[in-house]
Amino acid sequence: MDLIHRISRQFEDSARTKLDALEALAAPIAGAVEIVTGSLLNNGKILSCGNGGSAADAQHFAAELVNRFEMERPPLAAIALTTDTSTLTSIANDYDYTQVFSKQVRALGQPGDVLLAISTSGNSPNVITAIEAAHEREMRVIALTGKGGGQIGEMLTDHDIHLCVPSDRTARIQEVHLLVLHCLCDGIDCLLLGVEDE
Repeated sequence: MDLIHRISRQFEDSARTKLDALEALAAPIAGAVEIVTGSLLNNGKILSCGNGGSAADAQHFAAELVNRFEMERPPLAAIALTTDTSTLTSIANDYDYTQVFSKQVRALGQPGDVLLAISTSGNSPNVITAIEAAHEREMRVIALTGKGGGQIGEMLTDHDIHLCVPSDRTARIQEVHLLVLHCLCDGIDCLLLGVEDE
């Protein structure tokens, strides 16, 4: 096996997927930046959720808001719904794993807040129920998906934003999701701090 060739192909595939996603996602990412910034400026908060690598992305995004991304600024209100093991395990044990995020959304979410819902397949049952709970709480949803968007793509409203990566490979979708999250962080900072385009 030629490992160097295989590694080179991974880099090339990743770069190609990101460039393919640019045209489809640039405008909706800008819309998502405006929604999140508007929520934060109106004392709202961002709740984020996902499973596996998407859970890590949800936590990464919350950390960038609460702490900082690349510019110094005050902390921003964000909570990853993937981190409290006592809450997660009690809900999963007493009820069902599909409710581990939705019960937290119902407890913590308020009208004007935003749910960042991440699912590479668009079919994660606990992310779907979290979106349903967010809609009940009059929250807007920003959904990061791939593989055509799945059930999540079908349940979003005109008030939500769908960022669907044009790929069927989970690794490539996750790589674009991370770039999208960094674009969100950068855009939020620029709007909040009044940074002009470079």
